[in-house]
Amino acid sequence: MPRSVNAVASRRRRKKILKAARGYFGARSKVYTVAKNAVEKAMQYAYIGRKLKKRAFRRLWIARINAAARQEGMTYSTFMHGLSKADIGLNRKVLADLAMNHPESFKTLVTQVK
Repeated sequence: MPRSVNAVASRRRRKKILKAARGYFGARSKVYTVAKNAVEKAMQYAYIGRKLKKRAFRRLWIARINAAARQEGMTYSTFMHGLSKADIGLNRKVLADLAMNHPESFKTLVTQVK
């Protein structure tokens, strides 16, 4: 009985990896086994990077809220505590946007919190 190798699926699998490795340097984009390792590592970095991006944006939003709150004579922590006590349910992303693009509405929030 002849050996069945399913060349169609094998070629498709290899082409998928080599397509993902397009633009890599040297053998990383040409040789399948090297490209496979490079693509796997790149996917690990991408997964980690998606988590790090969330942290970085949260830090940026907090810095912006803190700067705007300090201009109004209040610290970040007291401002956020006042928001929770006043039952104002705005998240940090929205607060940072208000602080940057709509300072007058942010100022009204600070007066409500005080």
